[in-house]
Amino acid sequence: MCPSSIAQNLRRVQERIAEAALRAGRDPAEVTLVAVTKTFPPEVILEGYAAGLRHFGENRPEEGAEKIPIVNAAVPGPRPTWHMVGHIQSRKADLVVGWFDVVHSVDRPKIAQRLSRFAVEAGGEMSVLLECNISGEATKFGFAVDRWEEDAAQREAFFADCAAILDLPGLRVEGLMTVAPLTDDPETVRPVFARLRALRDTLRERFPHHPWRELSMGMTDDFEVAVEEGATMVRIGRAIFGPRKEEP
Repeated sequence: MCPSSIAQNLRRVQERIAEAALRAGRDPAEVTLVAVTKTFPPEVILEGYAAGLRHFGENRPEEGAEKIPIVNAAVPGPRPTWHMVGHIQSRKADLVVGWFDVVHSVDRPKIAQRLSRFAVEAGGEMSVLLECNISGEATKFGFAVDRWEEDAAQREAFFADCAAILDLPGLRVEGLMTVAPLTDDPETVRPVFARLRALRDTLRERFPHHPWRELSMGMTDDFEVAVEEGATMVRIGRAIFGPRKEEP
């Protein structure tokens, strides 16, 4: 895709985010656009940077570890903020801590412990979000919270995991993330986003000394509904960069 196309697509996405925020009575500046660059080469990411993007998301730690240093060395201004938005295998936690700034996909206590260990060894602190499986789909990663409102056992199990993760050194828990079911009608996933927001609000009451400010939800096909329901981060690739290359 040519740079002008990326710039045009980005402007349209930003307009749509702003319009959705205003419909909900929100300030569009509350929403961070994370451009998902999975499978796209560094030169495309640099075109996005030139168009004004400053937050980029990768799905695979090893792919990010290859591209991030190239992009960081080539940008003419402040380096981008890098988001890990995909599932993390335990053996790749060191790559995540080494290259990324924000992790959206902490989906189990074990990976939180691994990230904590490497962050402490690096002498830093990593911002993380807890990935929640609100829809209950078996194919989705994330903490099981599909019945959190009516199932006290599930709710308390999640709260216990939250408490343990909040106590880990080297991690700063900023909020929640979810991936909604794929659908042709974004309205059908509105309840998923609303329930994640409600869960976040409940966590604020349960753990009042933590901000729980972020809600990472919404992608190319449903981000406007997500913004209307309170998203503070949307993860968008195709609407900006076009279709991805076929993956092996």
